[in-house]
Amino acid sequence: MNAAMPTPAGTLALDAEALYAELRRAVQALLAAGPQPTHLVGVASGGAWLAQRLQRELGLPGEAGVVASTLHRDDYAQRGLSASSAQTRLPFDVEGAHILLIDDVLYTGRTLRAVLNELFDHGRPASVRLAVLVDRGGRELPVAADVAAVRLPLPAQQSFELTRDEQGRFGFQLLQRTPAQETPR
Repeated sequence: MNAAMPTPAGTLALDAEALYAELRRAVQALLAAGPQPTHLVGVASGGAWLAQRLQRELGLPGEAGVVASTLHRDDYAQRGLSASSAQTRLPFDVEGAHILLIDDVLYTGRTLRAVLNELFDHGRPASVRLAVLVDRGGRELPVAADVAAVRLPLPAQQSFELTRDEQGRFGFQLLQRTPAQETPR
């Protein structure tokens, strides 16, 4: 797979659809080898897009859940509720459930810490595993993905943003941040 390739200008181009295909294969293998039933839950917003498409394409019953990190973020005082309009929606009982969290980009681990706190507000799952499209390294908390479509370290001033067009196809936008801006994903 050639999902990450340098461009002539020295920047990085990622084929989000190729990475999604790799993630789909990895998630299918995790689901086949893991406890049943396992519920897909996407982290708002990019992870939710991925989870919804995986749910549909893998022919899983029901609908994927969505979990928002907003109320549990350690930067809530700076971001407030305006950071995301997404709300947690879990169409199953979390208590005793096996959950596969889906996220687009794993970086510091802080969003995942907040997401786990939100999940536990709804019950105590039997297990929680994590699948991500991009693991960019730079962990500040001891969080690791069970599967990642690609592991691609980036400098702290750069970040990825997953995009989705009207047909549901994924893309990436590479963002450049200054040190004064908030911590990237």
